[in-house]
Amino acid sequence: MPKDAAVYTHGHHESVLRSHTWRTAANSAAYLTGHLRPHMRILDIGCGPGTITADLAELVPQGQVTGVDAEGAILERARAVADERGLTNVSFAVADVHALDHPDDSFCVVHAHQVLQHVGDPVGALREMRRVCAPGGIVAVRDSDYAAMTWYPSVPGLDGWLDLYRRVARANGGEPDAGRRLRSWALEAGFTDITSTATAWCYATEEERAWWSGLWADRTVASSYARLAVDGGHATEEELRSIAEAWRTWGEAPDGWFAVLHGEILCRV
Repeated sequence: MPKDAAVYTHGHHESVLRSHTWRTAANSAAYLTGHLRPHMRILDIGCGPGTITADLAELVPQGQVTGVDAEGAILERARAVADERGLTNVSFAVADVHALDHPDDSFCVVHAHQVLQHVGDPVGALREMRRVCAPGGIVAVRDSDYAAMTWYPSVPGLDGWLDLYRRVARANGGEPDAGRRLRSWALEAGFTDITSTATAWCYATEEERAWWSGLWADRTVASSYARLAVDGGHATEEELRSIAEAWRTWGEAPDGWFAVLHGEILCRV
């Protein structure tokens, strides 16, 4: 597999979009939003269905936000979100983070949420993000760290899920434990002014547990991830069904708790 090539492990099955459309600037980009100003030009890389993108556009009413994604079909969802909110300062386009179709110094902020864990050359991607970011601007990146995810109670099948997911993601050319590596990658990419932080999503209420366990149970048997796991020889369909059942078992536990740790970096250009 070429260095800059990777297969997107999750795909865009409904169970994946159930998670992605939940994401907002408040729950996924709070480390960045305090630095935004009304006039800024923002590039949102890997925008997916556009919920974070739309929030960013609302925060820069005199500015402009460009959302880009490698998958053109998902951009129709993103455009619909922007249209529903009546936003006129946002546009969308297909793009490859390794070769962005923008001149140098085009944006005040270049943002990527849950992107670098899925690319083949995260250091090269960061260099390209820096290239299109104007002097004095910010490159902002947030990625989860699968090995740091933790939960209670212990459900044996979830240990199997974590091991399987990390193997499938790495076989696809990605790095599932990206959160802990962001600072290292940014230094390698040539950034010198880096602020590193970490925040977490936590699912503990009955509603949260049902939502989180349900989308992962469905993703485990019906998404691109499921197909890649089977086709790559990492798991059988029976094993996937067993993992899905483990997710549902955890979701039904009244004392259930799940935390998703994220690494974050703000890089001044």
